[in-house]
Amino acid sequence: MISINIDGKDYDVSENITVLGACHNVGIDIPTLCYDDRLEPKPSCNLCVVEVDGENELKTSCSLKIKEGMKIKTNTDKIIEARRKTLSSLLSKNPHDCSKYAETNRCKLHSYCDNYEISSELSIIDRKRYPIDHSNLFYDIDPNKCILCSLCIRVCKELQGKSALEINNEGYISRKTIYSDTNSHIFECEDCGNCLAVCPTGALAPKWYTEEYAKMEEVRSIKTTCPYCGVGCQLELIVQSQQIIDVKPVKVLPNNGLLCVKGRFGYKFVNHPDRLKAPLIKKNGEFVEATWEETFSLIIEKANQIKKQYGSQAFGGLSSAKCTNEENYLFQKLMRAGFGTNNIDHCARL
Repeated sequence: MISINIDGKDYDVSENITVLGACHNVGIDIPTLCYDDRLEPKPSCNLCVVEVDGENELKTSCSLKIKEGMKIKTNTDKIIEARRKTLSSLLSKNPHDCSKYAETNRCKLHSYCDNYEISSELSIIDRKRYPIDHSNLFYDIDPNKCILCSLCIRVCKELQGKSALEINNEGYISRKTIYSDTNSHIFECEDCGNCLAVCPTGALAPKWYTEEYAKMEEVRSIKTTCPYCGVGCQLELIVQSQQIIDVKPVKVLPNNGLLCVKGRFGYKFVNHPDRLKAPLIKKNGEFVEATWEETFSLIIEKANQIKKQYGSQAFGGLSSAKCTNEENYLFQKLMRAGFGTNNIDHCARL
């Protein structure tokens, strides 16, 4: 631990961290648009500037390592004016219609502009407009809202292990094509949506973004575990009127803010009208809903008949990676101790 002073208060903080990290650790918020604590800092937005005693110029806190006895100021008039200029410059290149996304707290640029009282009138609409890419099944790319922070490119390459996004020859964000002909394009993208989670504007957004996020009344966030495999990725369900309208990854183990395409976009089955909500038993050739008690009684009756006629080896069990280890342990115990067979396997071996 080393001692530093931030805004007139002394703190003991871990060494080998940045000024930005130290400030966040002691509860001091510093605005950022190009920073992600999972990546090596590459300052581009200059929004996180601070004053350091002994330095004539403002320093980007995301890349500046702390030193013993360092004195830092995070909210002086000089800093505020520098941040206002940065935000004004970015806003002047960003279409004004992006401001509607600030209400969802997804567009950090316009949220910061509101905080620093930057008028949305600075946003221009008479510049060259680039076409919006609607080719992806799950999200759209609007290059007009891109501020070239490169977070999406870096997360895709450094964390997801792909290189599906690039700054193209026209100077805006796009998906990288690995093969194309006159009829189709093959992209490197795996549709994981991790780029969406870090985009500080509306440049990368789900296709339903403008419709289902139009009204934000009674929106709540519920932390849960992804049900699609045994990894146990943590995510937040954004719920409105008992409907899941979005999924966001959580920056904790084991996924550390990352999700696959199923975890990120595969949530609409929850409220799908075809989803089974009760056990079905076939009666007179038709499946009808039944209670769990009726279902279990039928299973026990049929199992006893089969075991009596054919023996225990007539049974086989196949467990699922969607279950927890504890549930899979109980299932194999049920097959071995209950049904009397070792014919048990797991879908991960298939």
